[in-house]
Amino acid sequence: MTVAELARALRRRELTATEIVDAALRRAHELNPTLNAFALIDDEDARAAARNADEQLAAGVDLGPLHGIPVAVKDLIDIAGLPTSCGSATSFGATATEDAEVVRRLRAAGAVIIGKTTLHEFAYGATGDRSVHGAARNPADPRRMSGGSSGGSAVAVAAGIVPIALGTDTAGSVRVPAALCGVVGFKPAYDAIPGAGVYPLAPTLDHVGLLTATTGDALLGYQALGDSPVEPVPGDDVAVGWLRPESVAVADAKVVGLARHAVLRTGFAVEVVDDFPKWERTESLFEIFSTLQSREAFRVHEKHLEADAGLIDPEVLARLRKGRRVTDRDYAAADAARREFRVLVDELLSAYDVLALPTAPIVAPVVGERSVPVAGADLEVRAALLSLTSPWNLTGSPALSVPVSRLDGLPVGVQLVTAPGREGLLFAVARQLETR
Repeated sequence: MTVAELARALRRRELTATEIVDAALRRAHELNPTLNAFALIDDEDARAAARNADEQLAAGVDLGPLHGIPVAVKDLIDIAGLPTSCGSATSFGATATEDAEVVRRLRAAGAVIIGKTTLHEFAYGATGDRSVHGAARNPADPRRMSGGSSGGSAVAVAAGIVPIALGTDTAGSVRVPAALCGVVGFKPAYDAIPGAGVYPLAPTLDHVGLLTATTGDALLGYQALGDSPVEPVPGDDVAVGWLRPESVAVADAKVVGLARHAVLRTGFAVEVVDDFPKWERTESLFEIFSTLQSREAFRVHEKHLEADAGLIDPEVLARLRKGRRVTDRDYAAADAARREFRVLVDELLSAYDVLALPTAPIVAPVVGERSVPVAGADLEVRAALLSLTSPWNLTGSPALSVPVSRLDGLPVGVQLVTAPGREGLLFAVARQLETR
């Protein structure tokens, strides 16, 4: 059931929060040996919070649509009294002494946290299969990747364990697993959900986001956690720009075809945007992004990196060490390119209300796979998965992934992007995409 359906059932007294949370805990324990969505399941605290939610409702205290709803939290986000592993065996994480601000807001909205979800180590990977807790596995086919780094959160929602989960998104870490697992993934505008108490990866690119079963639930969650309310708007007369993914990265033509068909089916006026981005630079957007991310991630981890080297996954360790080689001049040049790109996107979003493109250019690869053949090219999986999402971390734009179709039984998502302040319009378009 969705957040909206559960909230209605609670207020009609058809269910209690205790019954809802017990069912979520039972399903989490049943499925975790196969899907590995959770690093930690917190039965005792969850049941106590559910009883409290029932007592509040019985006393006439209603904290809103998340009241009594089971929620999962990525294990990169502090919950008081619980360890934050960051998916690692190292000393980087610690037992939290207080809640992250986003967790405080969840509790204030009456949500019941049932556990912490698995992630790619340090949130530094899109495949979701490098973690001290093991790989999170795709509910559509457990041989396949969940995507990452918020893979466990996407799996928990896709498997019907919880209707809403928290993730973080530095390059696509909410939207990519959402697309691969067939759920909704929302990355708000930069800093729209506060990051206090969330372990960083690359501070100028990090966003806190939401994974949900429906776009309506994503909006309910964002209304509870964001700094600015979203005003509902009608989805009439929306100008949608279709970004040709081939202008950014190599993409599977079948994925592109399914995504574009879904957007055309909404009935909105859709215009193809050619030659994106229109500039003279020779570096790809992903190269610019990677320079910024590499340097910032190395700075975050440099104090413990060598002492903990033997405890870090070799793939993640090599990626972190690569950041040591990014010079001040390299970073400054990439930052200048980022500012230039933001101007181009601002101009584009003055011509179109919403931009649309596939969320990921491929469907979920097999766990452990590191290259996939697409359109005659041999693509490196991580770079491919992030190629269409990372540009919107450079700009800090609100971006939402909506599941729209399946290819060979595996989910395909469409990504919608808009300007900060237009989130109401973004959700209106997403609803159309979801229901047509």
